[in-house]
Amino acid sequence: MNQSSSRIAYLPLFAILVVANCNSAIAIEPWPENPWYWSAGGRPVMLMGGSDDDSLFQWPKDQLIPQLDRIAAAGGNVIRNTMSDRNDKGFELYPFLCLENGKYDLGQWNQEYWQRFERMLSETKRRGIFVQIEIWDRFDYTDSGKNSRGSTHWHDHPYNPLNNVNYTSAESGFEKRYPDHPGSNRQPFFFTTPKQRNNETVLAFQTAFVSKMLDHSLSYDHVLYCIDNETNGDPAWSRYWAEFLHRRAASDGKQVMVTEMWDDWNLNAQRHRQTFDHSELYAYVDVSQNNHNKGQKHWDNFLFVRKYLNDKPRPMNTTKTYGADGNKFGHSDQDAIERFWRHLLAGAASIRFHRPDAGMGINDKAVACLQAARQVESQVSFWDLDPANKLLTERSENEAYAASNSDRSLSVVYFPKTEPARTVRLETGAASTKFEIRWIGIDIGAETQIEDARSDESKRIPLTPPLSGNVVAVVKRLPS
Repeated sequence: MNQSSSRIAYLPLFAILVVANCNSAIAIEPWPENPWYWSAGGRPVMLMGGSDDDSLFQWPKDQLIPQLDRIAAAGGNVIRNTMSDRNDKGFELYPFLCLENGKYDLGQWNQEYWQRFERMLSETKRRGIFVQIEIWDRFDYTDSGKNSRGSTHWHDHPYNPLNNVNYTSAESGFEKRYPDHPGSNRQPFFFTTPKQRNNETVLAFQTAFVSKMLDHSLSYDHVLYCIDNETNGDPAWSRYWAEFLHRRAASDGKQVMVTEMWDDWNLNAQRHRQTFDHSELYAYVDVSQNNHNKGQKHWDNFLFVRKYLNDKPRPMNTTKTYGADGNKFGHSDQDAIERFWRHLLAGAASIRFHRPDAGMGINDKAVACLQAARQVESQVSFWDLDPANKLLTERSENEAYAASNSDRSLSVVYFPKTEPARTVRLETGAASTKFEIRWIGIDIGAETQIEDARSDESKRIPLTPPLSGNVVAVVKRLPS
């Protein structure tokens, strides 16, 4: 029996590829051999991460660099980056030039905003960290919440006709205030495209913004694109911008991976079919809002999508794993850890802890969780596994979750924190056969124990976690 409590700093695959050939273009795309997962430079890569903000590009350099270093050292290799500009922390910038009279010119740029964006792209590439960009965030254009100045987001925003020199309220169709939650869809900002209200006045500035963003991001091949943050808006808006991204990328000789993030917690909702049914536009799906669900429902909801997409498999990303002690949703740290591991074993291609206080960000628990996941990955490739709860017997609801390869010679079983620990039995596909079980403590981010087991005549082995807390077992068939 071996004991170990050491922590490991990981260099993600993408970083290894960059170091090997800094001049090569390493595009992220679905892996042809198993399109449920991402690949970079033709090699599969599992995306996992966490960060303390959704808009890291806005962070000053002396804060950004330590954050990225912490993510990479933990084994993280993906961040979420909304192009948001609401002033939540006091240092966020708008993309437009502020004139001496205090108003903005939407036709001129704030160069520091774009310099920060470029720095984030460059520094993430250097560390092998992929970036999922969300272009529009509906909370930027509402008065339903207050910013760090004590004002509201739309009240201060350059697109508000009171704050720019480019159009009036009559010309733009914008009102002075939008006090309702953005889910009410009363903000005409999201109805400007030709097949909606064809608001050419505002659309011209929106188009210029997206074009400017692409001027920077298309120079990099470690970027994914998502149109919105948790929208329940008009699908015509999403389709317009997805088509725009594809056209612009093609004109630059590039290919981009695009999706939309819908707000419905139920992944069976019709709205999600707008991405599920249109692989010609959406190369992957983001099912982040499933993270409002818990336990078996959370697992089953994800597997519904996997089954629905089975004829045309695509990566399934979950860039917002909710859960943090004391947050407004009533979701705990434990909820976040469970959601992370359920999605990991169910076949997610990218998983990230959401920022505080709705998520754990990159706190110590998130770091340990990522290190534990990379420990598992050192023993078995996640893309060789399929969700396999059917192999577990004597299992109660939410007691354990399993994934296994096709011949059952490799299995991974996650045990959420329970007191006391209980035993489940794993179907191995082979009777009277010797197996190695590696136990990894998720809460400490380290392998803790290795033991041997032999399957009985029913081809099963018992699994009982040897320590408290969240635990994962890697079960490997040994040569006879």
